[in-house]
Amino acid sequence: MFTYSEEKLDTLGARITTEEIKQQPKLWQEALDIYEGKKQEIKDFLAKVTADSQGKRVRVIFTGAGTSQYVGDTVTPHLNQTGDTSQFVFESYATTDIVAHPQSYLFPDETTILVSFARSGNSPESLAAKEIANKYVNNIYHLLITCAPEGKLATESEGKENEFLLSMPEKSNDAGFAMTGSFTCMTLSAMLVFDTTADSEKAEYVKAAATLGEEVVSREEDIQKWVDLDYDRVVYLGSGALSGLAREAQLKLLELTAGQVATVFDSSMGFRHGPKSFINEKTIVFDFVANDTYTSQYDYDILTEVATDDIAQATVGIEQQSQDSGKEFEGSRFTFSSDAILLPAGYLALPYIMVAQTFALLTSVKVDNTPDTPSATGTVNRVVKGVTIHEF
Repeated sequence: MFTYSEEKLDTLGARITTEEIKQQPKLWQEALDIYEGKKQEIKDFLAKVTADSQGKRVRVIFTGAGTSQYVGDTVTPHLNQTGDTSQFVFESYATTDIVAHPQSYLFPDETTILVSFARSGNSPESLAAKEIANKYVNNIYHLLITCAPEGKLATESEGKENEFLLSMPEKSNDAGFAMTGSFTCMTLSAMLVFDTTADSEKAEYVKAAATLGEEVVSREEDIQKWVDLDYDRVVYLGSGALSGLAREAQLKLLELTAGQVATVFDSSMGFRHGPKSFINEKTIVFDFVANDTYTSQYDYDILTEVATDDIAQATVGIEQQSQDSGKEFEGSRFTFSSDAILLPAGYLALPYIMVAQTFALLTSVKVDNTPDTPSATGTVNRVVKGVTIHEF
């Protein structure tokens, strides 16, 4: 797909999605450049918030709907390890949850930064979550990470002292149905803002992630080998930040095949507790293997268990390097060959999700769907429609 002509991709209804997956490594450098240009303004904004909290920790709530929610699910575990937890409490809740029952997620007397992730900035739930937070939380601030400067989230922030707009690279505003570059750019940007790792080291992480992302593009044939198998079910697993990523990975496949391939996600350890029942002889099980040597043991354990059970079509470990301490399993591996520095889970999520995006793209074509417009009935939309927001 990545080497096809535009004409060939157009006949498959896949040109937009293919290009948007492929361009992501370049967008990550652009996102880093945007952050570096806004770095001092961001620090000043966060300093204002922490000063206003009167010595109490500030709640940082990452929010969005669908893929935008999974940005928060991915970065929160990472930031609980690398962020300034002496000043911030990192949490991830869907806008759909906040809007439906604000009392369960918002606390009126706790200083809060609502970090809204949005591709278009026009989703009804995103706008409603912000409005409800303004009404319900006495000391509320907003960090808006969005891909569309013309969207309502962005345009309505102008001139408001309690809001900070961080726009993503122009091409991250995916024109295709599925969020790809928007997901990875917003994920990266959230980590750049709140990760206390030295900026020079974060820049090296971005460079390494881009190198691995380019490798995914060059190894499409390796991914195609799994696409050629006989399957109609797929499982994605991972631990920590990569457990959050598993949810996004399964959604990409579900969206691009319009449900023709059934999907499940879970943590590597949690999968045994019932969801493993999903596996049959037409199931591929993927696990995003952590670089942390302690955590990776649990990733390899479940891969080994499923492979030994001989109940799945295939088991696949997606890994930056093979470091399973002799725990060989009778499955497949997508092992990156680059000698790039080993990445923490949050940054590793960027090239890892490109593997899942590519698998979803190729599977969509395999089942005779059109990746750019996968919902033939039109009942599932790029920007959600038909939502009634009730007065709170």
